[in-house]
Amino acid sequence: MEDSTPRATFQLDLPLAPGRRLFSVTELNAAIQGLISSEFSNIWVAGEISGCRLAASGHYYFTLKDRDSQLRAVLFKSSLRLSKIRPQDGLAVLARGRMEIYEARGEYQLIVEFIELRGVGALQIAFEQLKTRLQSEGLFHASRKRPLPSFPTRIALVTSPAGAVLRDMLHVLGRRFPGLHIRLFPAAVQGENSVEQICRGIEYFSRNPWAHILILARGGGSLEDLWSFNEEAVARAISTSSVPVISAVGHETDFTIADFVADHRAPTPSAAAEIVVCTRESLFEQLENYRARAKQALRYRILILSRELSRKGGDRAHALVERGLSQRAQRLDELDRGLVLSNERALQARRKKIAELSVRLGENNIELKLARSRHRHHLLSDRLERCWQDTAARLQTRLARAAAQLAHLSPLAVLQRGYALVHAPDGRLVRDSSDAGLGDRLTIRLSRGRIESTVTKIDPV
Repeated sequence: MEDSTPRATFQLDLPLAPGRRLFSVTELNAAIQGLISSEFSNIWVAGEISGCRLAASGHYYFTLKDRDSQLRAVLFKSSLRLSKIRPQDGLAVLARGRMEIYEARGEYQLIVEFIELRGVGALQIAFEQLKTRLQSEGLFHASRKRPLPSFPTRIALVTSPAGAVLRDMLHVLGRRFPGLHIRLFPAAVQGENSVEQICRGIEYFSRNPWAHILILARGGGSLEDLWSFNEEAVARAISTSSVPVISAVGHETDFTIADFVADHRAPTPSAAAEIVVCTRESLFEQLENYRARAKQALRYRILILSRELSRKGGDRAHALVERGLSQRAQRLDELDRGLVLSNERALQARRKKIAELSVRLGENNIELKLARSRHRHHLLSDRLERCWQDTAARLQTRLARAAAQLAHLSPLAVLQRGYALVHAPDGRLVRDSSDAGLGDRLTIRLSRGRIESTVTKIDPV
């Protein structure tokens, strides 16, 4: 029965001392977040990765440390496409990002937007990592590479509009096939924004069904100079292109990830122009059509720039939404990990209980177990004895049959019927009159004993 006696409720509100400001925990974290965001919005941090963990959501959680300190860091799945490498313990890296407060725990952490290796051989390590990963996905397999068109008349180029590469290619194409229609998507092939522009050029020609073939070109250089063509984004843009792609990057000895993914690799840009143009066809009647397509491409370019301008205006709102989503995604990862640990603890407790019950059960009815064991031992002994007797009988029967067959097949039994074996002086068996010569001493083996004879006459019939 419930107690219906009224109870007194007391609430004590103490006035704050003058000059004091009261924060809730959430308000304080939000205020600190504002300060950190304004001061540390785009920073680079150098350190070594430790405690790296890949969550089921695809986000990486790890710690950046140096000799004296450490810093929690998060690399969300949406930012992986911009990074050259995947985090793993022991790597010395440079991480670019922003500082934030994870309000659920009141901890500050680095939200990594881009990560790269530092130190000697860093680019080569990143190259090998990406090459191994893409190869395991089948992006280099010969079965997915398409044959080049035999007579391409519309050629797409993605390269820099400045420099000798474009001039050399245009010279070769014009000399070998005057009248070809060529479209250039101008793209930086080195430095900032080069990856984005190269991918945009590939995707443009992939969406537009105009081009028969696409040439991705750049002159020679060091590994750092060619690095834009070793980026995962460029490799995946090539792999999803609806137009066959020729990779013509660097000199003949230079190899990039783009070379492995492309449908065909040319040793140089000029060689790519020679590979594409095999015969000459007349295309002058299509000039008006090409001019219309050029106008359409220009209108499309203007539309893309207009959308880009509108997008930049909404970057601030997008950043706030992204931050909220990232914190919720991190909280979801924590809840998921907590659920897994809870299930594992419950399962271990049940296993321990079962083990204890098994021990207690095994301690009871020892005499009954012994009696059953003796009975089973007698049964097995009798069965073993019967099996041994049956096996011995079968083996004796098989032995007798084998002895009879051996006696029947023995050449000595044939000799007992009046036949003989004749051996030449070198021990060979004489089967034909040509196997012996006049004067040869032959050994004749009978059923009992041997006879030495000399050949005095040979009758070949």
